[in-house]
Amino acid sequence: MKKPKLYHKILIGISLLAFVFHLMIMLKIIPYAVTWGGRLKTDEEMYTFESLSVLINLFFIYIVLQKGAFVKAIFSDKALNLTLWIFFVLFSLNTIGNIVAKTLFEKIFTIITLLNAILIWKINTSSRVIKSAGLKDKE
Repeated sequence: MKKPKLYHKILIGISLLAFVFHLMIMLKIIPYAVTWGGRLKTDEEMYTFESLSVLINLFFIYIVLQKGAFVKAIFSDKALNLTLWIFFVLFSLNTIGNIVAKTLFEKIFTIITLLNAILIWKINTSSRVIKSAGLKDKE
């Protein structure tokens, strides 16, 4: 089936762009005042929040790579699914947060976080359908 792998690739692509975005904030190419709801006041706060974002983003990419069988899975399929459902909830909540954000810059990210949540939903539900049908997920 091609669609599940396509969902993985799109999600990885979006996540890599988000990773670059966070690095640009850390390098002060993008001002941190337009992110985090305008709550960050010092460089130290920015580096703390952005470092955490980068680490979470890299972990998320690694989970999606495993789920898509692009790398050898070190976690069980059940653990990968659970982790993706947790990220689904986080992206869904983040979508709501972006809708009510103070800046237009952050509101634009509503589309991206919503797309991430939808892709995770598709990945987790399509793998369940594939397993229940006794099929293998092939590209």
